[in-house]
Amino acid sequence: MKGIKKSLTEEYLYLDFSHQKEGCIFPLHTSVTLFLLSYCDCTVFKVFLVLPGESTVISALKNVPSEGVEIQIISRQELPPIVQSCCLPAIVERPDNFCRAGLAVVLRHIIQKSYEADPSKKEILELLGFKKTCLKACAEVSQWTRLCELTIPLAVENFLKESFDQPPTIPAAILELEKKLSEPVRVHNDDKLRRQKLKQQKAAGVGPSLAKGKTKSKGHRQETSEEGDSSSASLELKVAFSKLTIHKEPASANREPSHIRKAKASDLPPLDHVFAEGLYFTLADIVLLPCIHHFLVIICRKLSGKLVEFPLLAAWYQRIQEVPRVQTAASQCGIQFLSLPELQTTSSQQPPNLDEAPCAEEQNDPSFIGGPRPTMTKLMEKGIEVMFSPHPCPTWTLDWDTLPAAVSPKEGKMSSDRALRKQQQLNNLVYMVTNQAKPGDRIVDFCSGGGHVGIVLAHMLPSCQVVLIENKELSLIRAKKRSDELGLSNIWFIQANMEYFTGMFNIGVALHACGVATDMVIEHCLRTRASFVTCPCCYGFIFLKATFYCFFFQEHMILCRFADQTAVQLPPQRRLIGKQCMFLVDLDRARAAEEHGFSVQVISMEPESCSPKNNMIVGVPI
Repeated sequence: MKGIKKSLTEEYLYLDFSHQKEGCIFPLHTSVTLFLLSYCDCTVFKVFLVLPGESTVISALKNVPSEGVEIQIISRQELPPIVQSCCLPAIVERPDNFCRAGLAVVLRHIIQKSYEADPSKKEILELLGFKKTCLKACAEVSQWTRLCELTIPLAVENFLKESFDQPPTIPAAILELEKKLSEPVRVHNDDKLRRQKLKQQKAAGVGPSLAKGKTKSKGHRQETSEEGDSSSASLELKVAFSKLTIHKEPASANREPSHIRKAKASDLPPLDHVFAEGLYFTLADIVLLPCIHHFLVIICRKLSGKLVEFPLLAAWYQRIQEVPRVQTAASQCGIQFLSLPELQTTSSQQPPNLDEAPCAEEQNDPSFIGGPRPTMTKLMEKGIEVMFSPHPCPTWTLDWDTLPAAVSPKEGKMSSDRALRKQQQLNNLVYMVTNQAKPGDRIVDFCSGGGHVGIVLAHMLPSCQVVLIENKELSLIRAKKRSDELGLSNIWFIQANMEYFTGMFNIGVALHACGVATDMVIEHCLRTRASFVTCPCCYGFIFLKATFYCFFFQEHMILCRFADQTAVQLPPQRRLIGKQCMFLVDLDRARAAEEHGFSVQVISMEPESCSPKNNMIVGVPI
């Protein structure tokens, strides 16, 4: 068939199976994934439903989009080893050394492979949104990704388990989504669309647009989406549905009237949500649909009086049914859409402000004085001074000239000066790891990027298993290419958030894991009782409260902010203060690990010129 491409690599998709209820497969992550497969009409994966125990016998499956898709039932013990170390869903390429794990990563890959299989389906690729960034940011740093990928599915699953003998508490995640749907939409052509909306409103002789949350009748909605030029249709609906249909409205060649062009930005009307992320139907809508459907089923059956609290969610639920292929995919996956009554938002029905948080007393120290020096003086009075542990072997270095070219960071896209500094950084980390590693150990390179650390370790320690964990797909693909050139057989590649890696390991390493990612790596190692060697970065992005000093919140944040002021172009005295602040923040991390039974040192890399962020935190379980 013209335009169809065959994947050169066989890929296996593994999905959890807990139970089936009213034709839908649970957990919701599995239901969402099957819905996307159906929506994309994707048949490029071999699909496995994974049972929790050893049994592979279940009652007959219903409403599984199996046309053209091979679906098998297996036990968890039959999973490839790399998948056994990850949360499902997961996709594995053959041979089993490259794994994508976690809902957002897996769904984005399904969309990409569906488009590659049939490039004529450009609307499939548009699910990834503007610049293909929909749910790309990992849940560890993006509140929106975490809400869609983790918080809402888990909250709905827990809600479905309630007995309802007593009035249940509506999940906070659902209230948060309702609140987000009430917020103004931000898009790349925001100003242009808002001026068009202002022009539309003035032409109609009205002020603000129709109250948000109003659910139009089905006939009216279809008229809006199909004709697109109805005077009663909102600008947002026109823009949204023009992208979902073949015939788009031609761009107007006339300039906007003078009073529209000169209107202040503050006077422009906001854009209302049509779909979850704004005006356009994206992957976020597909993730949310099965979750919100099951929530609304319970609300309508057992708590019908509560429905009026979710007018925007109900309007979104009705509107999403008009998107081409959604009805078909829903039918194949056992989702029977509800018909909801019209709802109207009123000021008294607005959801509570979830951004308001109680202020902790420790965040409001009336005697607090800005800058790092008062805090440093305060710590010195308590006997806490900047004193690094000595480097065990400051002159040790790898013999880079004798190593294969693909091992060296010079093979990456960086200048020779930067490559030299990267080699010096690797000398420090490799020395620390190789002095702790034993044959058979598993070493995890968290936030591995292009694999500079992990590839060197895999080459130097052939009797150890090295795992690279990175959320950015292209970085991991580059790392795998270098590994293939070296013929390494003791290395795994996992594209996932670090919290989706659940396997056991002996040593965790992270070079310049940004901000709070360093803390997450250390916490992961503490839970697993694994040694760790970390080199922190981006101290200004740490949003954690100090754990052992008589710190107030402001003092900790001031230290973090000044710890980032170590760039070589800064005056020497400024850099010295930055280095001292780095130590104090990392000493806080070290003391926290010591409370969990670890011996921890804060060491400065050699030479210090290898990086402005040249601290190492080295921990070993006692």
